[in-house]
Amino acid sequence: MLQVGIIGLPNVGKSTLFNALTSSSAPAENYPFCTVDTNVGTVEVPDDRLERIRQLTSSPKAVPTVIQFVDIAGLVQGASEGEGLGNRFLGHIREVDALGHLLRCFEDTDVTHVMGDVDPVRDMEVVETELALADLETLDRRREKVVKQARTGEKPAIQELALLDRFTELLSRGEPLRTLDMEDGETALVRELGLLTAKPVLYLVNVGEGEEGREGPGLRALEARGVGKGRREGRVDISSALEAELTLLDEEERREFMQELGLGASGLDQAIQGAYRLLDLITFFTSNEKETRAWTIRRGTKAPEAAGVIHTDFERGFIRAETIGFDEFDSLGGLKAAREKGSIRSEGKDYEVQDGDFILFRFNV
Repeated sequence: MLQVGIIGLPNVGKSTLFNALTSSSAPAENYPFCTVDTNVGTVEVPDDRLERIRQLTSSPKAVPTVIQFVDIAGLVQGASEGEGLGNRFLGHIREVDALGHLLRCFEDTDVTHVMGDVDPVRDMEVVETELALADLETLDRRREKVVKQARTGEKPAIQELALLDRFTELLSRGEPLRTLDMEDGETALVRELGLLTAKPVLYLVNVGEGEEGREGPGLRALEARGVGKGRREGRVDISSALEAELTLLDEEERREFMQELGLGASGLDQAIQGAYRLLDLITFFTSNEKETRAWTIRRGTKAPEAAGVIHTDFERGFIRAETIGFDEFDSLGGLKAAREKGSIRSEGKDYEVQDGDFILFRFNV
């Protein structure tokens, strides 16, 4: 299951946001390092198409696809050298697929800031500097081993050394590794070394509940810096406090409250969908007499591998995928009409599954 790690300085609202996201009760207190060990919560990915397909197929229940969020202990300046909970913090980040970097923009004298005042750009730079320093240390250690092999003329070592130097040069210029357009071999090395700045980042900007929180100087400074607009980056403005309040309401009350606030979607839904997009994930659907289900795969996944997400036997004995896009399936009114219209396509092993595909897998084992 894919994981998004929520990171940031202490007391920026990580645990409050995590609790709202996952309907959990992780400690969220007004002091640094309230979170020591990671908390993990599984979250359903909102998708209106799932319920519509369930209706069209008369299936008894709908099972959404999910993503995991991990509440990681707050980082402080010097974490790359072991300050605070540095080593444990960095180790937890290496385990996740993407980062949800929470930046505090709200002013609240009752909630202390570890650095004394609210400055989201500075906070962002502190965290990203520590991640870059940790990567540089990892690259230096690896280089010490590889350089000896390169001196003997080993071609793979020479190629890796050039790549390590390329990564080091980029980080030394203050640019994260996620800005690189990497080939397969380079991506494999990044995964092997657990390089932190290569992970995609969704900036979660924690604003105040009122309009002034959404238009304050911190938010303008982030906008001027283009935060969330870089390669493999995204941004969602969200109020952890407001989202925590929304979780206390039932569905109808929540909808009415959001209408009063002029919100089309909750910040939590935007964060979940933002993380989903950031990881370049798509959804396909299946349905039978027991359930209609959404499945998560990476964009570009071929039909047999998608079948394997359901069960390894489906991939091993794959014959074909009978599929139709959601929009057409919806407009035709279901499977029977789609077959009568001849709209169900038969796709083979080279077919790349598309977002929204409704699929019937044919296999034989």
